This record gives sequence, structure tokens and C-alpha cells, in this order.
Amino acid sequence: MNVVIDTALLALIVSSMLLLGFSQIRSCIRAVAIQGFVLGALPLVAHGTGLAVSTLLLSAVTVALKGVVFPRVLFRFLREADVRREVEPFVGHAASVLVGFLSLAGSVWVCSRFPVFPGNPPPLVVPVSFFMVFVGLFIIVSRKKAVSQILGYLVMENGMYVFGVVVLRDMPLLVDLGVLLDAFAAVFVMGVAVYHITREFEHMDVDQLDTLKG
Repeated sequence: MNVVIDTALLALIVSSMLLLGFSQIRSCIRAVAIQGFVLGALPLVAHGTGLAVSTLLLSAVTVALKGVVFPRVLFRFLREADVRREVEPFVGHAASVLVGFLSLAGSVWVCSRFPVFPGNPPPLVVPVSFFMVFVGLFIIVSRKKAVSQILGYLVMENGMYVFGVVVLRDMPLLVDLGVLLDAFAAVFVMGVAVYHITREFEHMDVDQLDTLKG
């Protein structure tokens, strides 16, 4: 069972690295969608045999929101704003990938100093969770496009989700669904902001919002 979880975690690492290296925003959205499907399978794998209805519900909701709904909403934002590329990020894509590798190494080093978690989860779970949180935060601060920053938020939330589902296996279903609901609300709030930014300034470069200063 740990082998399957490790394979899923490896897919999350690869998709996060691709997200840092892609210049096409559409490709970035697809990478986050892949993470959504992987995260949807994690509850089924982590809980092993004897799956409860709550686990199946959590998996289905995760796939529906993270793998289908969020990507479709973001693609719609791109069509309305007529944006195809991530133009001039604050940190270049090659440097971003390097930061990703350093974040992964740093996460492994930091988490190796943590005490053993109850239930003896697979050793990669906690480092990957921290790595995804770091990647999400880095994307938020290093990208100019508002849609890319939304993707950063989703990756950060995905890292928290991995930790909650695999490490805290007894977390109540309502708490898990509450996290998903928060992400759902945040994406739509950010989407409204993107729409108004695009309509007012005819672009989504958030660094140009300083033109609002009097």
C-alpha cells in the first residue's frame, strides 16, 4: 500500500515541478488538474480496505472540485481575458525549477527532524506536503498573472490536504470537506477579482496595480 502512496506522491512532486517550469498557463492549469485527480485517489489508498461511505464521498468531491471544476473555471477566465502565456514572471522558469529542487531538499531535511507521527505514515508524505506548500507560496509571490497566483494558492492547499488525508487519517469528514469548501470559495473570489482587474486594466499583471496609487 505504501508503494501506491509513494507513487502518488511522486506524481505530485513531478506535477509541481512542471508547474514551476511551464510558461503556458494552460499547461499549468492541466498540471494542477492532474494533482486534483491524484489527491482524489489518496483517501482511497490511505484508508486501505473497508472503505467507508465518507471516504468515497471525500474522494469524489475532491476529484470533482480539484480535477474538474477548478480547471474549467480557470480556463474560462483565460478565454475571457484572452491570455495564453505567463509573461515575464518575477523569477524565470529555470530559476523557479531550481528553487523547487531546493525546496524539496529543504523539506526533506526539515521533516527528518520531526518526531514520528502516529500511525507511521510513509516517509515521503510530510516532506511532500511541506514542499507543495512552499511551491504554492513561491508561485504566489513570483508570478505576475493573477491566474497563476490562484494556481499557487491551490497547490499550497493541496499540500495541506495531503498532510490531512494521509497523516491525520482520523480527521472528521466535515473538516476535510470544510477545507475543500474554503478552496472552492477562494477560487471563485479570486476569479471575480481577476475578472474586474481584466475589465478595468485590460491585463492580469498584478504588479501593474500600483497605477491605482494617487
